[in-house]
Amino acid sequence: MNAPIPAHLLPKLEPRPVPPAMLDALKSRFGDRCSTALAVREQHGRDESPFDVPPPEAVVYCESTEDVTAVVSLADAFAVPVIPYGAGSSLEGHLLAVQGGVSIDLGRMNRVLSVQAEDLTVTVQAGVTRTQLNNEIRHTGLFFPIDPGADASLGGMCATRASGTNAVRYGTMRENVLALTVVTASGEVIRTGTRAKKSSAGYDLTRLMVGSEGTLGVMTEITLRLYPQPEAVSAAVCSFPSIEAAVTTTIDIIQMGVPIARCELLDGNAVRAVNRHDKLTLREGPMLLMEFHGTPAGVAEQVETVQQIAAEHGGMAFEWAATPEERTRLWTARHHAYFAGLQTKPGCRTVTTDTCVPISRLAECLLDTVAEVDASGLPYYIVGHVGDGNFHVAYLIDPAVPEERETAERLNRQLVARALRLDGTCTGEHGVGLHKMDFLVDEAGAGAVEMMRTVKRALDPKNILNPGKIFSA
Repeated sequence: MNAPIPAHLLPKLEPRPVPPAMLDALKSRFGDRCSTALAVREQHGRDESPFDVPPPEAVVYCESTEDVTAVVSLADAFAVPVIPYGAGSSLEGHLLAVQGGVSIDLGRMNRVLSVQAEDLTVTVQAGVTRTQLNNEIRHTGLFFPIDPGADASLGGMCATRASGTNAVRYGTMRENVLALTVVTASGEVIRTGTRAKKSSAGYDLTRLMVGSEGTLGVMTEITLRLYPQPEAVSAAVCSFPSIEAAVTTTIDIIQMGVPIARCELLDGNAVRAVNRHDKLTLREGPMLLMEFHGTPAGVAEQVETVQQIAAEHGGMAFEWAATPEERTRLWTARHHAYFAGLQTKPGCRTVTTDTCVPISRLAECLLDTVAEVDASGLPYYIVGHVGDGNFHVAYLIDPAVPEERETAERLNRQLVARALRLDGTCTGEHGVGLHKMDFLVDEAGAGAVEMMRTVKRALDPKNILNPGKIFSA
């Protein structure tokens, strides 16, 4: 059993039952694609967050924008919450049915609709995953670079404004979404943006929707930027005597303008976990996992520069992975870090942080964080997209021991306060969801949050779109 949802989130989250008439209408329209089976509802009522919330009352499997429109129109008529569901990999409680309602599963909306290779764009349904997309467009010589680790749906990645390992070079979902098809709270279908690379036409509704966590509309189709597959790719791991040395190396790499594609930090605890999980033999200390894209000459130049910088800070055991198989092995291990960490404490759950700070303040933020968690005695590991100042501390807690959850939440609060003092953010890529609502006020200020509420009320006056996320009302 997960830890209960914090008490301060309970006010204004009274359940809104799905009326029998609405359930009858859904079953009539969708047949066996509308399920009220407990096992199905429980699957759609849990993500990777540490929260325990009752599941939705029904799950509808949508296969088209028209299907989504039908569900949302009924929800509007009956004033019942609807919660978009992608792959279920979110970490902040985004898909939890805190007021009951209907889960809209978009997983069957998994078609790549059109590839415009000459324009470096693609249009997909929201349920397409990043791995599926890259497999389907591989023959074009193009790829989609945003890689949050989990094989998330692209709709979910839009909803949380995801980024991940490649963001230091290719940006986040914010920079890579050109246009959207969105079902509004009233069931109307709107389209935002075009395939043009830029526009000055009116409010930027695409950017408003990206990162809105399903609270302003249900995204059903997405047009994305693509990039040419690099001519040469090389990956490397380098161990360091301390986290400080690894982070200082990263800062120097970025400040010197080296166009590194990925720069990931794993602390000693994370390296031990992935060694055990993936049967690797990496040196068990702080480590940078890096990747370089470009021409053969350009990659060679980047590599030489990075090796010199790393050597100045005590970097050792530099190992190269030039073949696709070797690179895949390394990055698979990195992507398995979350589950590898869980296996170090059987039965545990994680409270995962997501702060991001200016690159010049990264060492200060990380070192103070490590000192605090070491003093607490709570087991943990750290991974980070340190090339853009983003890192994650995963506190491993026994869900049956409330004191461990309290310690993790205290450490998280201290970390967020530190990040904000350093001109950073409480969430670099996971989103606000349930977990970071109070932090959003600390970061943005009450006035800015009230402006967000005003937008929400205007676009969703009945508060049916994923209510209780980002802010409580």
